[in-house]
Amino acid sequence: MIPRLLVPLMLFLMALPLMADDEMAEITDRISERLQSINPELRPDRVERSPVPDLYQVVIGGQVLYITGDGRYLVQGDMMDLELRRSVSDGLRGQVRLEQLDAHGTENMIIYPADGETAHVITVFTDIDCSYCRQMHNNLADYTSRGIEVRYLQMPRAGVGTESHRKAVAVWCADDRNAAMDEAKLTGSFRGDTGCDNPVEEQLALAQALGVNTTPSIISDQGVMHRGMVPADDLREMLDEEKSAAR
Repeated sequence: MIPRLLVPLMLFLMALPLMADDEMAEITDRISERLQSINPELRPDRVERSPVPDLYQVVIGGQVLYITGDGRYLVQGDMMDLELRRSVSDGLRGQVRLEQLDAHGTENMIIYPADGETAHVITVFTDIDCSYCRQMHNNLADYTSRGIEVRYLQMPRAGVGTESHRKAVAVWCADDRNAAMDEAKLTGSFRGDTGCDNPVEEQLALAQALGVNTTPSIISDQGVMHRGMVPADDLREMLDEEKSAAR
């Protein structure tokens, strides 16, 4: 039997999560209203507490901002934890990246499985007309042989309606997309049907939402973005370190 003196304390402790939820909902509404009063399109995807009191992490279209609880002050940029010597923002950005990639779906990617056991999965924004992308692809066996699965999203940097965009669509419309990608990367060209439904424009929009501005851009299985080509040995080491740090 619980002593009567402890009952009020237990009820108070049980109510704390509800009080916290109500407070967070109120803060989220306040921040959302302030942002939309500036621009109706500024709709937060999520609002979370940051390590700093009364400063909240706000995700909008894949970007992380910091806003005070009263909605008055906004800070744009990285928040650094000087004691741990790492970015506070990176963890949330990584989570957002992985969620958006998951929403896009592997059925919209061109995938090269790892040889044997899969140790890591990377998602690569690539462009057929990018020389470093072609160099990376022509050494793809170096990555897959090290247990790295490579998932391609197409990002023709020249934009929609260009020759780069046509090649990307033709590769997607091919009966064997992997073989078509191999040929396009080897020769810099690929002719074929461009009339099928394809995700290339959606992938361009996804790249923009994620802040991808160069190819190749590699997103690791921890959501970390690596810009530019990374040699297979170096990449495997980096991926191992990221996975270890996340534990």
